[in-house]
Amino acid sequence: MKFPGSVLVSAALFVAETVTALFLSSTYSSAGDRIWQELTLFYCLLPCVLVQMSLLFIHRDFDRDRPLVLLLHLLQLGPLVRCVEVFYIYFKAGKVEEPYVSITKKKQMPKEGCSVEVEKEVGQAEGKLFTHRAALSRASVIQAFLGSAPQLTLQLYISVLEQEITVPRCIFMTICLLSIVYGAMRCNILAIKIKYDDYDIRVKPVAYLCIFLWRSFEIATRVIVLVLFSSVLKIWTLPVVLLNFLFFFFYPWILFWQSKSPFPENIEKALSRVGTAIVLCFLTFLYAGINMFCWSAVQLKINDPDLINKSQNWYRMAVYYILRLIENACLLLLWYIFKTDIYVYVCAPLLVLQLLIGYCIGVLFMLIFYQFFHPCKKIFTSSVSDGLLSCFKFLCYLCIPSQSPTKMDKCSAKLSESSENTEIPTSKATDSHDGNV
Repeated sequence: MKFPGSVLVSAALFVAETVTALFLSSTYSSAGDRIWQELTLFYCLLPCVLVQMSLLFIHRDFDRDRPLVLLLHLLQLGPLVRCVEVFYIYFKAGKVEEPYVSITKKKQMPKEGCSVEVEKEVGQAEGKLFTHRAALSRASVIQAFLGSAPQLTLQLYISVLEQEITVPRCIFMTICLLSIVYGAMRCNILAIKIKYDDYDIRVKPVAYLCIFLWRSFEIATRVIVLVLFSSVLKIWTLPVVLLNFLFFFFYPWILFWQSKSPFPENIEKALSRVGTAIVLCFLTFLYAGINMFCWSAVQLKINDPDLINKSQNWYRMAVYYILRLIENACLLLLWYIFKTDIYVYVCAPLLVLQLLIGYCIGVLFMLIFYQFFHPCKKIFTSSVSDGLLSCFKFLCYLCIPSQSPTKMDKCSAKLSESSENTEIPTSKATDSHDGNV
């Protein structure tokens, strides 16, 4: 049985971020910064409440008839309850023989063109561990993009305005960045397991490292760009953020309305039509929060029974990264034009160049992951190298000018045609004359 390390990491990040946020808010209170204190507490408590609600209603902790568990959820200690249960099940497993097991069939990755289906026995303890892992993975994504991401942006914004980074704030920002990157990694692994559910998937450590570097560069540069832009153009910060957020919020709904599919009723049997609509709105809300800061590996598809688009859409990913790079460049250009005196000791051109290169390095690690270290790359219909080669050919076709015929070329062509036409009858006349002779 696999050691539940992801559960331990999720619980540790949850506790560390919550405790550090409370401590930092107390320092803001003692310093008289009431606005920073309230915003820090808000971005600390909002994801906590959402995580408890998802564990209670979506993962059915509410239906287990355990008043102590419900009380701990009300005290915002739901992830810790899950963590304790997971390790209790893990250390207890194997000591008592389980009377009931279920058999699952998974395909192995094809070797030399052949894919073998393997049967595996799954006991009750392992099934419970799988459920807990899935619940805490989703909780980590909620915590990362609805709490840690705006929290990191806020604390970096405060540091820029005050031109000072204190030790508690630096530790807090580091924890927030790790929480966001971990949430994005869990999102990637979750997308792989949902899309390739028929296969026995094993993610190698080098793949985790590649995803970590990809997400770290992508998220860090995005947060810094937003903070720099908001520090000089405060009035335009809200329109830019709202435009990004609303586009990604309504995009799955627009695709759903275009498909003319009926409203999904089979998400959860216990949910009414209103409850289903609330769950879908929450999922699109989370989807928009993820895409604000990085590419969401899980693409929503409301008209699908699993709510996930299982096809690998390279075109959509390429469009996202190209447009995001253009947006980052435009925001940095506006910051460079309107920067204030607080950046007098900053080499602005070098900073702009570093941020754009950092974002491109993140994209490079993403391409390396999909080309070499993706656990299901053997069953891809098309690879990253094929896509890059086709893009390169298309760019070459656009860059090389087509040689359109000029007027002189047309005149010379007509003269050559007329000369050929005159040569043909003369040759026929000479042939007939030779025949008569």
